Amino acid sequence: MSASLIAVDAMSGDSGPRCIVPACLACLGETSSLHLVLVGQAPLLEDLIARHPRVDRARLSVVHAGDVIAMDERPAHALRSKADSSMRVALDLLREGRVQACVSAGNTGALMALSRHVLKTLPGIDRPAMFAALPTEQGVCHLLDLGANIDCSAEHLYQFAAMGSIAAEALGVERPRVALLNVGTEEVKGNQQVKQAAVLLQQAREINYVGFIEGDGLYRGEADVVVCDGFVGNILLKASEGLAAMIAGEVKAQFRRSLASRLVGVLALPFLRRLQARLAPARYNGASFLGLQGIVVKSHGAAGAEGFRSAILRAQAEIRENLPQHLHNRLQILMAGR
Repeated sequence: MSASLIAVDAMSGDSGPRCIVPACLACLGETSSLHLVLVGQAPLLEDLIARHPRVDRARLSVVHAGDVIAMDERPAHALRSKADSSMRVALDLLREGRVQACVSAGNTGALMALSRHVLKTLPGIDRPAMFAALPTEQGVCHLLDLGANIDCSAEHLYQFAAMGSIAAEALGVERPRVALLNVGTEEVKGNQQVKQAAVLLQQAREINYVGFIEGDGLYRGEADVVVCDGFVGNILLKASEGLAAMIAGEVKAQFRRSLASRLVGVLALPFLRRLQARLAPARYNGASFLGLQGIVVKSHGAAGAEGFRSAILRAQAEIRENLPQHLHNRLQILMAGR
């Protein structure tokens, strides 16, 4: 396997480097082909690394960045005033070709604004979209956009569908089924943008468009790629995470109610562990910014070490597939046929 070189915004996320550094070191220990560049306040990062004397420093380096973009900072201010931030420096390393991907758990709006400014979008793409996997009865479904674009035109939804289809295929899905998230499956349902996007997708021979899908159909696995605007996608994602957490908490509470339920819980423990592993949000952490001229993966800000590890693995998978170049090549063919 060829080496993967990834820049990590080590100052990002709710817990910052005290979570991210151990996650990165664990990834290095598991994957011999992985090389990481930690970007942030070098003295702090070196101190945290020094607590792990067995780390392979031949595959780990530190690049200093003195500033940090706060989680609540306005994207425009980050763009204008934070040239020495860990997020900006990590993206600069990617633009310069010194790394192959960038992973950050930082401010989503700032990361999107800086990524568009530093890396630019692929030809034919107006806006990048956040793209991630959700568990379904059939395996996983890839959903976009997850919050980068609140207001979208029909053309934007069409571009998201094209990128999602190509990316899902590159990640191993054969002829992905693409659907538009809607309030019903009938052609008369939905707002004007969704209806107009459906017309565009019906005319696209390169896209396996299967029609509208409702939220419950997503979890039944009725499509491999589901497209919506970022307003709807972000609400769906957060609601799904909240529901998963509530169900897990309720199951635990029920098994603690009495001695009999505790005994049943002991017997059911192997099943519960498998279920938890299957549905754990950390397993699916890491949203790709599709449409950029470079690989950028956004980790959930509250993700722990296991979740951040999943984001790094997502970046590795996209490096292996050379996803931006693959998207560019396929998009040229698809757009030419319109």
